[in-house]
Amino acid sequence: MKNIRAIPKIFLTTALLGLLAAGVQGCFPLMVTGAAVTSLAATDRRTTGTQLEDKTIELKTCKRVGNQFPGSVHVNCNSYNRRILITGEVLSAETKAQIEAIAKGVENVESVINELEIAGPASFTARSNDVLITSKVKASFVDASDLYANAFKVTTERGIVYLQGLVTQREGDRAAEIASRVGGVAKVVKLFEYISEDELKKLSTLSAPSEPAQK
Repeated sequence: MKNIRAIPKIFLTTALLGLLAAGVQGCFPLMVTGAAVTSLAATDRRTTGTQLEDKTIELKTCKRVGNQFPGSVHVNCNSYNRRILITGEVLSAETKAQIEAIAKGVENVESVINELEIAGPASFTARSNDVLITSKVKASFVDASDLYANAFKVTTERGIVYLQGLVTQREGDRAAEIASRVGGVAKVVKLFEYISEDELKKLSTLSAPSEPAQK
C-alpha cells in the first residue's frame, strides 16, 4: 500500500517541475524526462525553491486578476526571483492600479513591475507576433556562445522585449544588444538584478556537475 500511495506524490512533483521548466524556457513538450528537468533546474541561477515560488506567484496573480476582471482585461504575469512583471492591456488607470495592488498582495512577492498599457486588448495577430519574437530572442541567446541562455527570462508585449534575470552587467548589456537585433523588436527593457563577476563564478561552480570519483 505504501508504494501505491507514493505514486501520486511522485507524479505531482514531476508535474510541478515540468511546469517550472516550461516557465523558464518557454514551450516544452508535455513529457519531460527527469534528467532534463534536473538539468534545467540546476542551470537556473535561482534556487529550486525560488523557481517554484515564481511559478506559484504567476499562477496566483493571473487567477486573482481573472476572478476580479473576468474577460475585461488582457494581463500576462511573469515572475523572476519574486519580482513580478505584469504586462498587457487594461481600459483605465484605475484598473491598472487595482491589478498592481492584487499582485502586491500575492504571497512571497517582493516587488511589482507594472508595465500595463491603457488600451484595448491586443489582437490575436499581435499576440502571436509577440510569441514569435520571444522565441526568436531565446534562440538568439542559445546561439550566443558568451551567454547562458537559461539565465534569462524573456517576455514580449506589443513588440517590446522585457528581459529578467540574475546576470552581470556584461551579460545584461550583451543580451540586450542581441535582442535589439531580432526582427520585429521595437524596444528592449532591461529588468535585471545584477551580480558581480565573482558572484557569477561562485554560482557557476555550484551548478557545475560534480566529477565522478576516481577508483
